[in-house]
Amino acid sequence: MEFSKELRDDVIAGDISVSFRLWRRPRVKAGGRYPVGPVHIEVDSVELMPFSAITPDDVRRSGEPSPETLRRRAAHAGPIDDGTLLYRVEFHVVRA
Repeated sequence: MEFSKELRDDVIAGDISVSFRLWRRPRVKAGGRYPVGPVHIEVDSVELMPFSAITPDDVRRSGEPSPETLRRRAAHAGPIDDGTLLYRVEFHVVRA
């Protein structure tokens, strides 16, 4: 999984543990391990959900200060309204 440069250090530190993706189909799977800089993340779960179902806790765990900043970051792949379906990817860091 790719992360924006400004989020990468927080992912590596374990401070970010959820990501929302506007994909046509999942590009990761639960149990999969993916490199992020010097560490790997292991995906715990992947679920499809509408943007409106994102909780304040998920916003915090994604490293964003507000739902609107999360919406803008995820919208690089297309517009996102409250009913837009996103993949919620929960993960944890795996250190060697």
